[in-house]
Amino acid sequence: MGNSPVPTPHNGAKLGDIAKTVLMPGDPLRAKYIADTYLENVTCFNTVRNMLGFTGEYKGKKISIMGGGMGMPSIGIYSYELFNFYGVDNIIRIGSAGGISDEVKLMDVVVGMGACTNSNYASQYKLPGTFAPIASYGLMKKAIDIAEMQGTKVVVGNVLSSDIFYSADTTVNDQWKQMGVLAVEMEAAALYMNAAKAGKNALCLLTISDHLYTGEELSAHDRQVGFGKMMEIALELAE
Repeated sequence: MGNSPVPTPHNGAKLGDIAKTVLMPGDPLRAKYIADTYLENVTCFNTVRNMLGFTGEYKGKKISIMGGGMGMPSIGIYSYELFNFYGVDNIIRIGSAGGISDEVKLMDVVVGMGACTNSNYASQYKLPGTFAPIASYGLMKKAIDIAEMQGTKVVVGNVLSSDIFYSADTTVNDQWKQMGVLAVEMEAAALYMNAAKAGKNALCLLTISDHLYTGEELSAHDRQVGFGKMMEIALELAE
């Protein structure tokens, strides 16, 4: 199960407390909202650093939901521990993103088939080239099929996982847009790399919370509770 003791410095759960499939929003309060709204027989397995984690049942299937924080260092820690110390097989990031492409509109659900990045996260692997972080095909196909059955339109393609929220370079969005990138967020690439290294599965589902070119945006409250379509796709991925 890895070289770290369980519980870890960041997660108070014991082995068996966490399901094989974990949904991971950035905001721990969103994790609580999903658990309260959608799950039955819920237990809270983590309160360390207020990064709340819950396990419950959705339509009779065991599933866990845990916050992952903001940025690749944060989700990098939590997803690494889940994959390597807690026996988790599937992590689905469910988050918000800023629209870049003209193809995406406010509240659209984006499936991150690939994750471009300006991060140095991959340097730890000492690869002789550039690694391309991608979603696990099985999870991605299942999510697209579920969305189709639910009547939810999804936009599938490349996203950008950025280390920088407030960029000093005002040209970066235009450059990524020219390469067909749909939206920008801050976590998927690290999650995909951790999954690849561990031989596990990962997927990033995003709801467009603001658009960098139209200027439209959701309120903080809407970001927390208004992503029902994305959540219902992700919850159906429980095994």
